[in-house]
Amino acid sequence: MALDNREGVWKSGKGKGRHTPKGRQLDDQAWDEVKALLGESPRRRDLLIEFLHLIQDEYGRLSAAHLRALAEELRMAQAEVYEVATFYAHFDVVKEGEPTPPALTIRVCDSLSCELAGAQQLMAALEDGLDASEVRVLRAPCMGRCDTAPVLELGHNHIDNATPQKVKDAIAAGDTHAHLPDYQTLATYMADGGYAELKSLRDGGDWEAVQDKVLSSGLRGLGGAGFPSGKKWGFVRANAGPRYLAVNGDEGEPGTFKDRYYLERTPHLFLEGMLIAAWAVEAQTCFIYMRDEYPAVLEILRREIKALEDAGLVTPGYIDLRRGAGAYICGEESAMIESIEGKRGIPRHRPPFVAQVGIFNRPTLVHNVETLLWVARVCREGPEVLSGVEKNGRKGLRSYSVSGRVAKPGVYLLPAGSTITDVITAAGGMAEGHVFKAYQPGGPSSGLLPATINDVPLDFDTLQPLGTFIGSAAVVVLSDQDKARDAALNMLRFFEDESCGQCTPCRVGCEKAVKLMQADAWDQPLLTDLCTAMADASICGLGQAAPNPIKLVMQHFKDEI
Repeated sequence: MALDNREGVWKSGKGKGRHTPKGRQLDDQAWDEVKALLGESPRRRDLLIEFLHLIQDEYGRLSAAHLRALAEELRMAQAEVYEVATFYAHFDVVKEGEPTPPALTIRVCDSLSCELAGAQQLMAALEDGLDASEVRVLRAPCMGRCDTAPVLELGHNHIDNATPQKVKDAIAAGDTHAHLPDYQTLATYMADGGYAELKSLRDGGDWEAVQDKVLSSGLRGLGGAGFPSGKKWGFVRANAGPRYLAVNGDEGEPGTFKDRYYLERTPHLFLEGMLIAAWAVEAQTCFIYMRDEYPAVLEILRREIKALEDAGLVTPGYIDLRRGAGAYICGEESAMIESIEGKRGIPRHRPPFVAQVGIFNRPTLVHNVETLLWVARVCREGPEVLSGVEKNGRKGLRSYSVSGRVAKPGVYLLPAGSTITDVITAAGGMAEGHVFKAYQPGGPSSGLLPATINDVPLDFDTLQPLGTFIGSAAVVVLSDQDKARDAALNMLRFFEDESCGQCTPCRVGCEKAVKLMQADAWDQPLLTDLCTAMADASICGLGQAAPNPIKLVMQHFKDEI
């Protein structure tokens, strides 16, 4: 072909060659910084969230350049890294040209107990009184410190009974780190007989005998589901290994703080119970998934796990502590497992159940923190420690997290047959000037009951006839100075924020419910239809239980709506 006939082809180009492949380029400095942070850590996909924390902690943000470098290190697609980073509330993703967050972040809890204590006024005062270019003020869901409401987190320092002056003083002092409480160390625990039971079982114990002991105690899962604890062991053992154990420490149900209470005092009672359960199912690794809102607990566990390794009670790496990143949905066991694997916390469809297909698609035993604490006590003291306590026809003990309009909020260990009257009495009665009006028996998922229903034991199976359940035993007490409809709206706003968005009934249902509940008069037929759709069609417990506050307010507090 003659050259003249090809001139049109040559002239169509812009004359500017591309020096790099298309897409965001790898920045060498950012890559070096990421490699330095990761150090000798294995470049495993399941450690993605841990690595994101390293970058966020070091630089106060996740820049696009660092995300690109992390994707390169892990041999992952940038899109995958980005979608995980943007799923969790505690990661600040900053693209090129976007402003970086201020050096300090204040998270103000706005869940029900804190709202009753003036969280909205506190947040407004902080926004007006602080320089927004230096300090960022954000609203945040429950931090598990409802007994000292209102609460905020300055960096990683939780300020209880917070006031603007306390915040200014902490900023001036540079007090932005977690404060560790006094707790029982390994040496003290072992001096009191700790780990003797674990050693005895490892030397020749019968796992089925231990399972029978746990079953005869009546222990049930204390994270909310209430499944008989010992039965899980047999389900997991029935599947070929390797097997894993996962501890659900994502105590995110507003009003719940019992796990934090125990971990900040007796961490080894929980750890021994965990190791006994792991021995029973021959777990290859124990994963502890702990919420990021508990920085003091995370530090305690890091220290005490190291102490266990140094003492030879576990091999290095046998206990794998994982740090959540601000996602309530990860309290759902399959969403937690997804997060442990370094993914978004999206609940799985079931079956198969996690006892068959859990972490890395292997059989996995999942227990709550308090459940494992009782496993240790039952093994040490016998099943009678629970089964020997009886009240109102119910057996066992319950740890009630009590907050709201009571004189002395806190964790109270009471017989499982206790009524709301017993719980309020244990908490010192109503706060001065307040008259009992309503209560949340087990977190926002359980809705609200009126004060007139005061003779029902707050235990498993007793509240279902009333359209509710005990859940995590997070009791929030309301008074004559509060409106039930406002409390229900607070709960639905929480569910709207925390829905993972996977299923339409939950994602859209929560949003529509919040809009409908803000009307002066509720459209009850429409809300009833919405509640039915959410409860029947949502994939996991979040969407299924979110309508409970709406339904119970319509049933018991019609004069308000």
